[in-house]
Amino acid sequence: MSGFTVAIVGRPNVGKSTFFNRMLEERKAIVEDTPGVTRDRQYGVSEWNGKTFNIIDTGGFVPYGVEIFEKEIREQVMIAVEEANAIIFMTDVTTGVTTLDEAMTNILRVSKKPVFLAVNKVDNNARQLDATEFYSLGFEHTHFLSSMSGSGTGELLDDIASLIEADAEVPDENLPRIAIIGQPNVGKSSLLNAMVGTERTIVSEIAGTTRDTIHTHYNLFQKELILIDTAGIRRKTKVHEDIEFYSVIRAIKAVDEADVCLMMIDAEKGIAQQDLNIFSLAVKKGKGIVFLVNKWDTVEKATNTAKDYEKELKARLAPFTDIPVLFISAKEKTRVFKVVETALEVYESRKRRVQTSVLNEEMLPVIAAYHPPVVRGNAVKIKFITQLPTAVPSFAFFTNYPDDIKAPYRNYLENKLREKFNFKGVPVRIFFRKK
Repeated sequence: MSGFTVAIVGRPNVGKSTFFNRMLEERKAIVEDTPGVTRDRQYGVSEWNGKTFNIIDTGGFVPYGVEIFEKEIREQVMIAVEEANAIIFMTDVTTGVTTLDEAMTNILRVSKKPVFLAVNKVDNNARQLDATEFYSLGFEHTHFLSSMSGSGTGELLDDIASLIEADAEVPDENLPRIAIIGQPNVGKSSLLNAMVGTERTIVSEIAGTTRDTIHTHYNLFQKELILIDTAGIRRKTKVHEDIEFYSVIRAIKAVDEADVCLMMIDAEKGIAQQDLNIFSLAVKKGKGIVFLVNKWDTVEKATNTAKDYEKELKARLAPFTDIPVLFISAKEKTRVFKVVETALEVYESRKRRVQTSVLNEEMLPVIAAYHPPVVRGNAVKIKFITQLPTAVPSFAFFTNYPDDIKAPYRNYLENKLREKFNFKGVPVRIFFRKK
C-alpha cells in the first residue's frame, strides 16, 4: 500500500470536511456551517483508479484576530506542506479570493510539493464564470468542483492518482519491519531502548522529543528485524494541537512502512480515540498488530486486573479482537523480550500460506455444518476455497451467489479461519467470487 499522503488545507468554511468525506465515502468529519468545527485532525485512506493514498483534513481554526489566525494557519499549513506528498488547497467561489487565500498562496508557492487548487461550490454556470477569478492565484493545477454534489472531483483525483506509482506487492526479501506507534509520551522510545539495550533515542518526559522516525536494526538472541520508532514529532513549545497533528502524520507513514505495528498505550490513561483511529487505519492497511499496555508496574493490581483490562480493551477494538495483548513496563524492562517474540509470531502469521487442499479439507465441513442463509428461496453453495497471492491473508470463496452473502456469515467464516490456521493479530480478508 502506498504511503502517498495528501493534505487538504484552506481557511474555515470552504468545504474541506465535505470534500474529505466524499474522498472517504463516509461521513467521518463533522460537517457544519460554523468556522472551526473540525477540531480533530481527520485522516483516512482513499482509493482512486486502483491507487491508494492517505488523506488528511487539516481542519479550520476559530479566528480570534487576523494576526493570530494567520499565524495558526501558517503553522498548520507548514506542517502539512512539510509532511504531505501533495496538497489540495481549497477555496470558495462564493466569497471570491480573500486575503487569507492570498496569504496561504504565498506559503504554498514557496513549497516544492505539487499543489492542486480546488475552487469549491461551483455548481452552476454563473459560478463557473466567477471561478475564473481564481486563476489569478497562479496555480498550474486548478479545478472547479462541488464537494456537495461531487461534480469535478473525479478530474482532481485523476490528477492526484497520476502522481502515485502503482502499488506493487513488495516481496519479503527484507527483514520484518516492526513499528512502535502510540500517543506522545506513552514510552515508545523507552521500549526501543529496552529492546535494543542501548540508549538509542533520547528519552525524556517531554511529549514529542523524537524528531523523526528512527530505524534501528535489531539482531539479538537469534532474532533479526528492523524497529521503527515513530514518535516523530518536532518539539513545538506552543501548540499542543500541532504536536498531535505532526505525530499523527508520522504514525500514518510508519504504519505504511511496517509489517507489524506495536500499538502502545499507557496503562493508566487507557486507549484514546486517536489510538482507535490509527488502529483502524492499520487494520485497513492489512498490518499485523500487537497491543502493548505500558507502565503496568504503576497500576494497583487485584486478582483479575489484567484479565479485566484486556476484556475492556477488546470491547473497544471490536469487531477485530483476535489480537495479542501484552502488559509490559519498558522502564523496568518487564516482558520486553516477549514483545519481540510476539511481534515475530504475528509477522509469520501474516505471511502464512495455506495449501488449497488443506483449506478445503478444513473449511468445507465448517460450511456444511452451518450453511449461509437461503437467498430468494435458493440454497447458497460454497464449493471451493483458495488463498489469494496477496501481502495480507486473503481468501476467495467460490459460490453461486457471491453478492448475497452478508456480514454475519462472513464473520463466521473469518472466525473459523482464525481458529484453524492461527491468524492472531492479523487482519484477514474474505472475498466471494462467482464459481
